[in-house]
Amino acid sequence: MNNLPQVKVGIVAVSRDCFPESLSVNRRKALVKAYADKYGMDGIYECPVCIVESEIHMVQALEDIKKAGCNALCVYLGNFGPEISETLLAKHFDGPAMFIAAAEETQNDLVGGRGDAYCGMLNASYNLKLRNIKAYIPEYPVGTPEECADMINEFLPIARAIVGLSDLKIISFGPRPLNFLACNAPIKQLYNIGVEIEENSELDLFEAFKKHDGDERIPAKVKEMEAELGEGNMKPEVLPKLAQYELTLLDWVEAHRGYRKYVAIAGKCWPAFQTQFGFVPCYVNSRLTGMGIPVSCEVDIYGCLSEFIGTCVSQDAVTLLDINNTVPADMYNESIKDTFAYTHNDTFMGFHCGNTNTKKLSFCSMKYQMIMARTLPEEVTQGTLEGDIVPGDITFYRLQSTADCKLRAYIAQGEVLPVATKSFGSIGVFAIPEMQRFYRHVLIEKNYPHHGAVAFGHFGKALFEVFKYIGVPVEDLNYNQPKSLPYPTENPFA
Repeated sequence: MNNLPQVKVGIVAVSRDCFPESLSVNRRKALVKAYADKYGMDGIYECPVCIVESEIHMVQALEDIKKAGCNALCVYLGNFGPEISETLLAKHFDGPAMFIAAAEETQNDLVGGRGDAYCGMLNASYNLKLRNIKAYIPEYPVGTPEECADMINEFLPIARAIVGLSDLKIISFGPRPLNFLACNAPIKQLYNIGVEIEENSELDLFEAFKKHDGDERIPAKVKEMEAELGEGNMKPEVLPKLAQYELTLLDWVEAHRGYRKYVAIAGKCWPAFQTQFGFVPCYVNSRLTGMGIPVSCEVDIYGCLSEFIGTCVSQDAVTLLDINNTVPADMYNESIKDTFAYTHNDTFMGFHCGNTNTKKLSFCSMKYQMIMARTLPEEVTQGTLEGDIVPGDITFYRLQSTADCKLRAYIAQGEVLPVATKSFGSIGVFAIPEMQRFYRHVLIEKNYPHHGAVAFGHFGKALFEVFKYIGVPVEDLNYNQPKSLPYPTENPFA
């Protein structure tokens, strides 16, 4: 994937001048060794210039990690730490920062070798708040070198998403289709979190597509598609048009990314798209998403933003699905009830016409889009990718702006069950614990649209921290709560 940032964390140790500097020096060395032994040196840089005790040291450390190409920062309290200099380090660093602290090593050295970083972390957090500085602090931020190494490794996907958002441009082609107000959201919050957006007409896209008629790269692109689809290539006659469209989008991205490094696309696929372009773009959307360029359907701007965040965190293809339909009772009784520990109401089907990448489908076929073909000639609805989504762990999530410009988000971990859907589209049988209550008291109560992003794996921990870091209020950061923890709107007598 060439549309994702590479993160390099600069590890800077700090020391309060009334503590032995050697504590921070030796503990930093031990931390770096522990990280290298477990994860290698890729992704981290040990700042050797100085131990930060003063503002002058802070400037020297910043210059060093900047020169080394670091785009993320780890402030490591080897002892109590200088609360002013260490927080200024995070203030003046242009990128995500984390704070961690060293635990004491042994009972045999609690006089000259005691660092009090446990206490210093309290002052660091207080000073961060005083200065309105954002920083990631792990759940328990004090540990041995090995434990702190794990904390830095867990910071990498969080930092990758924050760095990505700071250099992201969303390109949209709209407006949204009629009767899709659910995907409407103000763009103000995009600017608040540092994301740029370029809004275009689908007529602009159509003009660019026509200019790619006869593009000499089309035959090679068709061969790529044929190799990917294999026996699932049910409509080979539409591949030249799909190849032309993919080249149009890729060229548009390069011509319009401007000063931004990363791009996501909010595209359109109906109602006029099929009749004018002569196909549907689902398969092409799935291919770009597999390249690390998420493409949402139906001009869902916050949908593609959510997909991009999940791509950064997981370093893998994601998808965008409708939270679509219930699982029939006979399917539940036959294939789920006595095999999996889920109630019927924990299950649902996630579906979209065909935007899920082939690598995330158990099988696939590229053919016509059945829903659109009910009202249009079948030949203009070709280009959708159908198949059952691969079973395994997933995270269903979404970042959204409300109509009154407030950020909110949800995260729910679950799985795709190995149950045949017996349906059409890119679709899977999903199971999320307490989905019934989550559906009612989060998705409905909080007015979320029907589109949700899906990351393939359990990434709730990292996503939760990303959403907090970019400013989602904790009261608007929702998840599927267990029965023992009722939602505020849940009727206790129900």
